[in-house]
Amino acid sequence: MQTTEKNIKVMGGWPMFFILLPTGPMLLLFLIFSFSIFTAIVLIPVLAIWFVCFFAGFFTLQPNEAAVLILFGKYKGTAKSTGFCWANPLLTKKKVSLRSRNLNGDTIKVNDSRGNPIEIAAVIVWKVEETAQAVFDVDDYAHFVSVQSESALRHLAMAYPYDDFDGDSMSLQGSTDEVSRALEKEVQERVAQAGVKIEEARLSHLAYAQEIASVMLQRQQAEAIVAARTRIVDGAVGMAEMAIRRLEEEKLFDLDDERKAAMVSNLLVVLCAHESPTPIVNTGTLYN
Repeated sequence: MQTTEKNIKVMGGWPMFFILLPTGPMLLLFLIFSFSIFTAIVLIPVLAIWFVCFFAGFFTLQPNEAAVLILFGKYKGTAKSTGFCWANPLLTKKKVSLRSRNLNGDTIKVNDSRGNPIEIAAVIVWKVEETAQAVFDVDDYAHFVSVQSESALRHLAMAYPYDDFDGDSMSLQGSTDEVSRALEKEVQERVAQAGVKIEEARLSHLAYAQEIASVMLQRQQAEAIVAARTRIVDGAVGMAEMAIRRLEEEKLFDLDDERKAAMVSNLLVVLCAHESPTPIVNTGTLYN
């Protein structure tokens, strides 16, 4: 059953302090001038107990701090008034911080959606929003957030590939913002019962596991080389096409199919070569 937070107003501490302040001198006077057995045995102990008990009702709350008030195991409400306060001395006052907190998760090892072992970690920014749920609905809300965040991170890592080699789907490495939003949403759903709000969730570490890191690095390098060569070939074909078109438009000389093929071949060799080509001076005609 979900506990609902109830805001409760408590008395200011200073008015009650000045009301109880004369109690001390009164006890001292009774102790000195206790002329009867009743005063010494009954009245002085009663006043002393009253004095000690009522001073136990004082407590302070800092900004972004709340006190959950419990009376004999029953939830009475949550006090959020900052400063010096006073409440029933019989109330148990359990303080809860409402400030934002960072959870820097440990690096965990898990398989991505393609079965590749990866290392992943996340940073979670969270705070308590519903104090009653945080105190009563879970055993230890801070530990609860830590465990559920790790569970959500594992589930997220298994739902996406580390990298998208085809470029047509989301990946942990290539879709950082989308993955962060998905992680924030999943963690929020898991910790909602603890009265916790997730303000931000982002990956802080992402890498292939050591046993496949070198192999995957070679694969990435090979893909980068293929991608670079593809762009070079596309550019070379465009330049060869532009050269032939310009020569035909300016009508410097006629180019038959054989000459066009030879020119395109030479241009592609020059533009696509891994090393700079060695020039050869042709002293004859194109057909010699």
